[in-house]
Amino acid sequence: MKAVVMAGGEGTRLRPLTSNQPKPMVPIVGKPCMEHILELLREHGMTDVIVTVAFLPQAIRSYFGEGDTLGMSIGYSVEESPLGTAGSVRLAAKQLDETFLVISGDALCDVDLSALVAFHRERGAAVTIGLKSVDNPLEFGIVVTDDEGRIERFLEKPSWGQVFSDTINTGIYVLEPEVLKHVPTDRPYDFSKELFPYLLEMGRPLYGYVMDGYWQDVGDLDQYRQANFDALEQKVRLNIPGIRIRGNVWLGEGVELANLDQVQGPALIGNYCRIAPGARVGEYSVLSNTVTLRERTRTMRSVVDASTHIGRSSLIEGAILGRSCDIRAHVRIHEGVAIGDEVTIGAESVIMPGVRIYPYKEVESGSLIHESLIWESRASTRLFGRDGVAGLVNVDLTPEVAVRIAAALGTALKRDARVVASRESAPACRMIKRAMITGFTSAGLEVADLRVLPAAVARHLLKSEGYEAGFHVGTGQADPEVVQIRFFEQPGSPLSPALQKEIEKNFTRGELRRVGFTDIGTITYPARVRETYAQDLLGGLDVDAIRARGFRVVVDYGFSAASFVLPLLLGPLGVEAVSAHGFTTERSDPGSALLREAIGQVKQLVPAVGADLGVVLDRAAERVYLVDEQGREIPVEQTLLLFLRLIGSNGRRGKLAFPITVTSQVDRLLEGSGLEVVRTPASLADLTKAAAEDGVIFAGAVGGGYVFPEFLPAYDAIASLCKLLELLAPVRRPLSELIADLPAPTLVHRQLPCPWALKGVLMRVLTERLRDRELDLLDGIKVFDERGWAQVLPDPDEPLVHIYAEGRTEEDSKALEAEYRQMVEEIMETESAATTA
Repeated sequence: MKAVVMAGGEGTRLRPLTSNQPKPMVPIVGKPCMEHILELLREHGMTDVIVTVAFLPQAIRSYFGEGDTLGMSIGYSVEESPLGTAGSVRLAAKQLDETFLVISGDALCDVDLSALVAFHRERGAAVTIGLKSVDNPLEFGIVVTDDEGRIERFLEKPSWGQVFSDTINTGIYVLEPEVLKHVPTDRPYDFSKELFPYLLEMGRPLYGYVMDGYWQDVGDLDQYRQANFDALEQKVRLNIPGIRIRGNVWLGEGVELANLDQVQGPALIGNYCRIAPGARVGEYSVLSNTVTLRERTRTMRSVVDASTHIGRSSLIEGAILGRSCDIRAHVRIHEGVAIGDEVTIGAESVIMPGVRIYPYKEVESGSLIHESLIWESRASTRLFGRDGVAGLVNVDLTPEVAVRIAAALGTALKRDARVVASRESAPACRMIKRAMITGFTSAGLEVADLRVLPAAVARHLLKSEGYEAGFHVGTGQADPEVVQIRFFEQPGSPLSPALQKEIEKNFTRGELRRVGFTDIGTITYPARVRETYAQDLLGGLDVDAIRARGFRVVVDYGFSAASFVLPLLLGPLGVEAVSAHGFTTERSDPGSALLREAIGQVKQLVPAVGADLGVVLDRAAERVYLVDEQGREIPVEQTLLLFLRLIGSNGRRGKLAFPITVTSQVDRLLEGSGLEVVRTPASLADLTKAAAEDGVIFAGAVGGGYVFPEFLPAYDAIASLCKLLELLAPVRRPLSELIADLPAPTLVHRQLPCPWALKGVLMRVLTERLRDRELDLLDGIKVFDERGWAQVLPDPDEPLVHIYAEGRTEEDSKALEAEYRQMVEEIMETESAATTA
């Protein structure tokens, strides 16, 4: 027997799940609803199926094809315009020459179709309607039958006063082909409202068969959620994918799960899901294939579709999440929320109960969403953050995205331009770098691949050999699954804002240059790059002075590729080095955790081996952290002042560049030295741009990053260490004494949450209030008074505002910070209330 599956429904009440897919394709326990229906038909021997499609037909066709994977034969009948339920089946009448069954592709059931067909044949019926007894029949069409099952009357959407039966029309029919002759072809026509009452009036034999088993119309979001829960409770017999354990937990193939105690049934965890240690899969959780739950995240009574990533410490309760969503850290999604496909929810956001977010939206970090996002798009067109392009690997930053980014930059450069590439050791960095190289060569550029080397070596090659641009792929300091792509141009500085905008324009518009077969770019592997870098750096150092001092140093490489380069310098400099934690691909801990571990070990090693100092490098080999000869960690604020004291006392003349947020003690330290202080906006790009200007001999910021622009206008931990040894060589005093002579820092820094929408008005109101005070508006608002200074600075990448304060004493600093924090909080509270009023 042939079966017709009606799959043309749009499912408007199921939006946003059906905004970009037809209703039969919404997933129930990891499979499209229609797939469960097809499996039911196959179970009852009906393998020859015609599917009627209308809304987004290609989504159904591309998934099921001709039915080979299901062991069925599937054909399709496409409605060009709405024809109604009967009209859509009438369209396929030429293929229906014997008794056939009609069933909906978007109502979940496990009823006995064979018994329904047998009843139809036994009664010699023209039409047999599958009926189901329900508690509340008001939302359905009621069918009244006699004792033999013959239909006496139909009631569409009755009131309680008209309820003479509790048996409803399930939309499952067995039909004789001749009944389709009564369906007109010139207008939409419905089975239950028009054809069946007409046949009843004609006296044709119409029967109703009350079916046992489960039947649920998946008509709205509550019913959709309940259908998934019913499947977990096995109220409906379905072929749920995966291995069943502990009675009511299904685990798919390749699931990463440290401990089964993290799962509370009933629950489904689909193929290749990743449940991090500390994450919890609560009861009635349905996780489709390749879903990721990060540490301390919890789901309960929620349905999460395939490839969705949920960040650390997030809570998903009673919600529905679509495919390929990116839920960042510390997000709260409450009961009744429905989120469409490919939605990004920023960190620390809260989605209030009942909110619907339609596909492809982006919610800013720190947002409180209490209204549905339907038409408006909050998607950001910004590709670049403060430190290049960054994102979770295979979530935000996929190989496909990396290819487009590289092609966008390649399009902005001239054909045959040369680009240098380097990376950190992680396999994710290798994957993204290779994708980037593919993008560049597709645009006709030549790429010099340095493989695993510090970014400083790539920048040096770019500067010395005249490459047009370069990039380095590394991992995030706080999260090892975040990959960062740092771009640079001549003479080794970050890309200019103008070039960044050109790349973003090419990327978002898809205006990418694709060259022909003969013009594809080439990949080269330059030789002796490390040696050239080391020779050039040695050429700018007082090698004899460093050798004469005879330093003994403990060096922790932080698992960075600097271990490939620094030994080429320490030997010629006569430095005796005790080394630890050289290059490896094995460690995937967060960079911050590795850094604290390394500093702790170096603090023990330095006094044990009698070293003059200890040095710890970060994984990117850009920042250095010091330990004195007594095994005490030197704060980064003091390290910056140490560099200034040494530079100011060695007779050099020139300019020194610092961000506007750096302590005013730099000015006092350099008084009378003949050195000029240049202040820059608080970004690495602005600092390195200033460092590249004539006359600048040093630049630095709090955080362990230092720039010696005569060698390279960029952070470089290797060069910073060598320059420090050169500056220390003539000073015959222990490092601890030099630090003790430096002024104690009093700078205070505080971050406050600030929604993006309030940043502009906050700065405007603050400027108006402070107009009569002494201000510096280079970056943010810096206010001076007799106690010191305070600065309010909006964060460029996060919904935050920074408050810096520095007084003559620590108490003055705290008082200044508290005063301006109170002022900022008051303005935000007032403006937020005015916005919502």
